[in-house]
Amino acid sequence: MAAGAVEVAAAVVEVGSAGQFEELLRLRANAPPILRRPTYGVPQRRRLERSRTRLDLPFVPPCSPFLGTMGSTVWSDERRHGRASQRTPPGFICEGFSKQMVEILNKHNIQFSSFDVFSDEEVRQGLKTYSNWPTYPQLYVSGELIGGLDIIKELEASKELDTICPKAPKLEERLKVLTNKASVMLFMKGNKQEAKCGFSRQILEILNSTGVEYETFDILEDEEVRQGLKTYSNWPTYPQLYVKGELVGGLDIVKELKENGELLPILKGEN
Repeated sequence: MAAGAVEVAAAVVEVGSAGQFEELLRLRANAPPILRRPTYGVPQRRRLERSRTRLDLPFVPPCSPFLGTMGSTVWSDERRHGRASQRTPPGFICEGFSKQMVEILNKHNIQFSSFDVFSDEEVRQGLKTYSNWPTYPQLYVSGELIGGLDIIKELEASKELDTICPKAPKLEERLKVLTNKASVMLFMKGNKQEAKCGFSRQILEILNSTGVEYETFDILEDEEVRQGLKTYSNWPTYPQLYVKGELVGGLDIVKELKENGELLPILKGEN
């Protein structure tokens, strides 16, 4: 086996896929096929840990491709341009290997977020050493490396991918969670700090005048929620105000409730 390995290393080999390239790199480095993290000195480990904490992204999702952490994270070296849907993390449009990875995850309804390694050179280089994996994209689940594109394809073919990666919740379940995220939830264009339409600005002013704590969700950042909530609530416009998961209404109804002195008791859950 040792002689064979030397022979392979010395030969000129035509590489036909990313998986073959990764395998040759592993053979050349005499690295085991199963991921093992190398032992670092304390200063280097601290630098890598600092890099890694920047990769612990919020959800929208524990699967993460480098292209990610609601459940999985994908780490990708494909550049990002413009906007994309919720299923493809906001601002992420990719090509090549990363695109194939995203398509597979979306096809299996796997919940994931992403990190663009082009946006951080320290992470881009440090993660290769940290994970002992030389190429991108890299898929992580609950902080553990699963592998690159070819491994994900193998897991898909063997039907293991669905058991490894967490499923995205159905839209109705997700909307129920979102509307109950806080006692008072406002779905609007923008957020507490910056309303992005006149109606949203007016309803913020009304809520702020009550002194009641509330949370907001920016529907412009999530097209799936923006469209799905209209059907879920049977209410076609925004903003939408929810108290304890129940729809109160839009701007006009909130104005009426305030004028009638009913808004504050409703926000406090007294009515």
